[in-house]
Amino acid sequence: MSSEPPPGSGPPPPDDDPLRKRPPSDSGPGSPYDRPYGAQQPPPPGGEPPPQGGGPYGSGDPYGTGGPYGGGPQGPGGPYGGGGPYGDSPYGGGPGGPGRPGDPLAGMPPLADSGKRTVARIIDMIIVGIAVWLLTWAFGVHQYDVNGDRMEVGKSLGQSIIAAVLYVAYDTILIARTGQTLGMRWFKMRVANLRDGATPSPQSSLIRALVLWLPFAFCCACIWTAICGGWSYFDRPYKQGLHDKAAKTVVVATT
Repeated sequence: MSSEPPPGSGPPPPDDDPLRKRPPSDSGPGSPYDRPYGAQQPPPPGGEPPPQGGGPYGSGDPYGTGGPYGGGPQGPGGPYGGGGPYGDSPYGGGPGGPGRPGDPLAGMPPLADSGKRTVARIIDMIIVGIAVWLLTWAFGVHQYDVNGDRMEVGKSLGQSIIAAVLYVAYDTILIARTGQTLGMRWFKMRVANLRDGATPSPQSSLIRALVLWLPFAFCCACIWTAICGGWSYFDRPYKQGLHDKAAKTVVVATT
């Protein structure tokens, strides 16, 4: 029998011919005859099969759920894997955080009881009122000196100025330092910024004190205090007095 190839078949192609069909054993990993990018590859000998999917990070979408930021357009929570580029807000509010979306109180301590706030305020009024009385007595300034039909208005104004300065300074200094007056500390509550729960700045503390105490000292006394502080009994959802609304603060309970 002749060993020559059948007529028309021609000589066998050389080994380096790029069109030469390779047997399966020649098409290992890295071969130019591998399957197209992203298709399933045969597992390497003795190893785990490669991850499936067509993306560079092992998923079907361009970045996958395991993309360079732990998320991606298709992953949970957006490209950073959370509620925003810096995660949830410090107090858990905002999109992606627990509680109502955008609620600045989510994660804060509970709001203080309005009744306790009233008692704490009365204690503060008594403390500062004693200091006002001592100073006006020391300087000979009384609220009203009546001699027949004559009233010394100058002395009344002097006491009002002393009262305004002491009440405003008392609230401003203590709230800016610790968020608490003495009355608030006894009833375990403090003033906090509505936006982030931090202790109010000196500017916010001053605004809050001016709204609360200036009318009290010069014209309306207890009537204004009842209106300003009593607003918290009806305000929803933050139980703010008028002075809290002016300074964008709330009063929360402490442990």
